[in-house]
Amino acid sequence: MAKIFPIHPRNPHRICWGCDKYCPADSLACGNGSERTAHPVELFGDDWHLQGPEPQADLPAEEPPAIERDQAGP
Repeated sequence: MAKIFPIHPRNPHRICWGCDKYCPADSLACGNGSERTAHPVELFGDDWHLQGPEPQADLPAEEPPAIERDQAGP
């Protein structure tokens, strides 16, 4: 089971956020590279979880095409 991803961690610069191991920044154990992966709050600001595409209005569902049965029978 995956760990819960914190929205506003206290010290995001101390942890690598590249996988669910959350290794300390000075002791990367997952092989994710030589640099730690930054938390989204460091890259996009405190409202990072609110950013994204605008919600779209619900579109009416399209009816699937009718399947034509073989006229010759079984």
